[in-house]
Parts: sequence; structure tokens; C-alpha cells
Amino acid sequence: MGVGISGWRLAAAVARAGQLGVVSGTALPVTLARQLAIGDPEGHVRRALACFPLPGVAKRVHDRYVATADTRPGDRFRAVPRPTLQPGAALVELTVVANFVEVFLAKEGHDGPVGINYLEKIQLPTLPSLYGAMLAGVDVVLMGAGVPARIPSVLDELAEHERASLPVAVTGTHDAKYATSFDPQQLLGEHPPPAVSRPDFVAIVSSATLARYLARAASGSPDGFVVETPVAGGHNAPPRDRTARDSTGQPLYGPRDQLDLDAIAKLGRPFWLAGGYATPQRLAQAQAAGAAGVQVGTAFALCDESGLAEPLRQQLLAAVAAGSTTVHTDPVASPTGFPFKVAALADTLSDPTVYEQRDRRCDLGYLREPYRRPDGRVGYRCPAEPVNDYVRKGGDAADTHGRMCLCNGLVANLGLGQIRHDGYAEPPLLTAGDDLTHLTRLLTDGTASYTARDVIDHLLAPAPTPSAPRAC
Repeated sequence: MGVGISGWRLAAAVARAGQLGVVSGTALPVTLARQLAIGDPEGHVRRALACFPLPGVAKRVHDRYVATADTRPGDRFRAVPRPTLQPGAALVELTVVANFVEVFLAKEGHDGPVGINYLEKIQLPTLPSLYGAMLAGVDVVLMGAGVPARIPSVLDELAEHERASLPVAVTGTHDAKYATSFDPQQLLGEHPPPAVSRPDFVAIVSSATLARYLARAASGSPDGFVVETPVAGGHNAPPRDRTARDSTGQPLYGPRDQLDLDAIAKLGRPFWLAGGYATPQRLAQAQAAGAAGVQVGTAFALCDESGLAEPLRQQLLAAVAAGSTTVHTDPVASPTGFPFKVAALADTLSDPTVYEQRDRRCDLGYLREPYRRPDGRVGYRCPAEPVNDYVRKGGDAADTHGRMCLCNGLVANLGLGQIRHDGYAEPPLLTAGDDLTHLTRLLTDGTASYTARDVIDHLLAPAPTPSAPRAC
């Protein structure tokens, strides 16, 4: 669901309906800071900050980013520090608070379950993010896009307010090992530790091999799995044959990429299927295969409670209704090297003209790659940053071709895109699953929109039974 599309409003609506509502945990420090910068017009952030268990921390975050008397619409947003191996105290506080706020608001006023989704490949902010979500009582942590083997033990440690660490991959190293750490006691200071419960952990996988590995990991096993197919939106696992492409340049998934659901079922843990399962028929098929249910993203991404900026949501819905949009699995768009699904829409980065007109820059930094510099220190680079900068840091210029700034593009989807000094506004970048074009099934009776409850009711409707063959 990218950044903020599955925000607290959507997660709350799904949880109120008795299902697991999940918020995206990606780049929450940026989106919280920018909500404060536009004045928190509905007061939701301030209400959540008032309930944060460390009032001094909440006040510092508020005062650092809140709109001032001379703030004007269209002003440039104040910069948020980029994640690093050793973040400063201000970024740690902002990260903890931002995750608390999102989960607190999602859980407010009901007792339905709420989860939060992180990407394993975004390693640097994970620990304070988890702690902030746990302070708000998150019920489930979901994580994919990598091998999240250490997360079960990290959740155990953070539930006891103990220091936790995670290994970090640093390019150009062999024997040296790097890690990021977080000590809740440094945040708490003299305050007594608040009550925290350990959430369940659900790993997002795309193969039985990875599921088996995680189930046997020495650092603890997931409580369940989301098993994702390549038609799901956002990042996809690459195919086994990374060189295979179809006539449009999209990755080709072959027999070796087929899911072995029997092997996953034998692990004895609940699993949910994701990617193309947003119909009653597909839900029934998933349950028949042993799944506990399904995970749905694209259908919720365009509902009324989605975090997608309203003009952009209506534009995309209109394109879906008109049959004028497509989804392309781009093998190079993401700086991570994972295939990334891009929805075609005018005035977004999917338009080659818009892409070429954007000046490359990396000022949010969530997808930066840590690398070992010649002097032994750790530097950070991103193939979507200015080409000369990337090459100067030891990167290959060929790796920059076609790369898109997902960080800025996905934040712009929320209506919170950065305004540059020259007035240039960061353009959006939409992602969706392959079934985007099938959402017309939710636009019934001439309606131009639908709610999260409509999606759930559609999924839980009895699947039609196949018609009996007609006699000749």
C-alpha cells in the first residue's frame, strides 16, 4: 500500500468491520511532520500526541514541526533527517511518536484488531518504529520484502523495554558486520516503562522455501504468513530467472515461481493469500487451499477511507471506469532492484515526460543503500539520486537508468509532496496490483466511489456456484 494509502482511517474502518486493519509503517516520520506543518487541520495528530506516554517527547516533536504563524499554503516542508545507522535523538523521537500516532488513531474508539506493515529492506528505522507501534498497542506486525528472521526476537526484547539490535547489510563489506540498535531506556529516561504487549508477527513471503527458513529460524518463528503472488501491487519478489522479460519488458514468472501451498500449509501456521484475491470466488479458492483468508490491497487503496489524495483518487477511479489505465511491472523503477508495479496515470511519474522533467534528488532517503567508503566509514547512496552523486559514491551509472524516486512520489500521493525552492511540486507515483482494472465491479449502479465496508461486503458475499452444464 505504499506510503500512507493504508492509513489510520482505512485501518480503523476495516477493523470496525471485524477484519484486521493494517496501516503502512513506511515513512511515517515524514508524513507526521508534514501533517503538523499544514496545521493538523482536523486535530487528529494533536489528540494522539496528548495520549503519548512521554509528554516531553511528544511536545518536542510537535514544536519542531508544527505550522507557525507565518506558514503559508504551498510553503516548502521542513526537512526530516534521513535514516542512518546511528540516528540522532530527534529522529528517534519523531520515529517512535509517528508510529504511535498512526496506530493509536487506527485503534481509537473500537476493539477491532489493527496491524502495521513494514518493509524488511528499509532496515534503519525499524526498531524505533516497532517500539512506537507497540506503545500504541498494535496487535500484529507484518513484514516482507526481505528475510525478517530477527523480528520475533526483537519483538520479545522491545516488549520488555530491552535494548534491541538488527543486522544491517552494508555494500562493499566482507568480514565487517554492521547493526542498528535501539534502547527504549534512553527514550524513557526517568519515566517508568509503560505497559506494552508483544504483538503477533506475520511474515510476508513469496515462496515455501523462505517460509520454511523463517519457521525454523533460531531467533523465533512467525505466528503466520502472508503468501504473496506477483500480481500484488507495490514491490514484487523477482522471478527465479531475473533475465526473463515479456514483449513489454515486464518480468516473466515461470513454473519455478509457482507457490507450493501444500508445503506452506504443512508448517502448521495460519497463512493468508495476497495478490489477485479480492473476489468471493478467489477467497473461496484460498480457503479451499487451506488459507485462513486473504490480504487485499488494491481494492482498499481506492475506497473512500484511503489516504490517497482525493483529486488523485477520483482521477484514478475515473480512469478505471473508462478502461484507460494499465499497470506495468517495472523491473528498474524501484531503487531497491525489486520489480515495482506502476499504475499509468497522466501527470504522474508514470508519464515519461513528467519523469524526465523532474530533477533527481534524494532528500527523504528511505531506500538509500548503506555502503562502505574507502576510508572505512559507512556512506549512503541511491540509484535514483543525481547520477553524478551516485557515481562519485562508487555506484555504477548503468544502475541509475529508469530509476524513480519512490520516496517522494509515494508521499506526494497523499497530497504531501515537497514544494521545491523554485516552486516545483513533486509529482505522484501510483502503484496498484494487476487487478486494478477490475475494480469496476465495486462501482455498481453508476456510483463513482465506494467504501471499505463495500469491499468487505463484496468479499464476504457468497461465491456464485458454477452453472450446471446445459443438456443438449
